[in-house]
Amino acid sequence: MGKINEKERIEQDKRLKENLSRIKNKIIVMSGKGGVGKTTVAVNLAYALSLSNKRVGILDIDIHGPNIAKMLGIEGSRAAGSEFGIEPVDVLPNLKAVSLALLFDNQDQPVIWRGPLKMGVIKQFLSDVNWGSLDYLIVDSPPGTGDEPLSAIQLIHDINGAIIVTTPQDMAILDARKSIQFAKELSIPVIGIIENMSGFICPHCHNEVNIFKKGGGESSAGEFKVPFLGRIAFEPEFVELADRGTPFVSFKKELESSKAFIKIVDRIEQFIDGAT
Repeated sequence: MGKINEKERIEQDKRLKENLSRIKNKIIVMSGKGGVGKTTVAVNLAYALSLSNKRVGILDIDIHGPNIAKMLGIEGSRAAGSEFGIEPVDVLPNLKAVSLALLFDNQDQPVIWRGPLKMGVIKQFLSDVNWGSLDYLIVDSPPGTGDEPLSAIQLIHDINGAIIVTTPQDMAILDARKSIQFAKELSIPVIGIIENMSGFICPHCHNEVNIFKKGGGESSAGEFKVPFLGRIAFEPEFVELADRGTPFVSFKKELESSKAFIKIVDRIEQFIDGAT
C-alpha cells in the first residue's frame, strides 16, 4: 500500500479497467451523517441481491470505521493473497466482501491516514482484488462527502448511481441533502433516498411510534426530484441481528421492515434495469 512508480501505476490502471469491466453494475451507498444505518442498508442490499441469484461483491471503503465484516458474520476471516491478487472473503456462494477489517489482525488498531493514502487503498481494492464477474458491486462509503466517496466515484467512471440513506429528523435530512447535491455535482445519478428508522415498532403492542418524526426523506426526494425508495421502521431485533452478523433481510423475513426492504431492493433493480 506504499508509493508506486509510474510503470506500476500504469499497470495498476490497466488492472483497474479490466476488473471494473467484469462488473455489470456499481452502486455507492452514502449518507450525510453517521448513525443513520447506511452500512445496515448496504449489507442487506448486497445480501438480498445475492439471495436472488445475483453475483454480488460488497466493498467497505469506510477506512476509519469498517463494519461490514461484523454485520456479515465474517469478522474472524481474513482476505488472502493469491496469484490473482487479493482474494475477497466469501460470505455466500455468490456474495464476496472486502474491508480493511479483513486485513488487520488487531481490530482495535486505528487507521491514521491522510487523503492520498486512503485513495491509494481504495484504488487497490478496486484494481487488485480478484472480484471476478459480478452483477453488482455495492460500495459502502463513510458518512459525508469527503475523500472516500469522492475517490470511489473518480475511480469508477461508469458507476450506476448513489443511494442516499437518512433518518427522518431535520439534522439528518440537512446532511442528506448535501449528499444529493454531491452526487448531482459529480453527474452521478441518484438511485433514490431511503428513509431509515422511520418509526419504531413496539415488540409488545406492535404499534408504530415516530421517534425520529416521519416523512423528511420523502419530502427531500420530492424537492430534489429524485426517487424515494421507501421507509424502513426500526425494530428491536435489528441490534441483536447486526451484532450476530445476520442480515435481517434474510434471517427475519417476517418483520415488517424486512418486507419493506425487499420492496426497496425491487425498486433499485428496476431503476438499474431502466437505466441500462
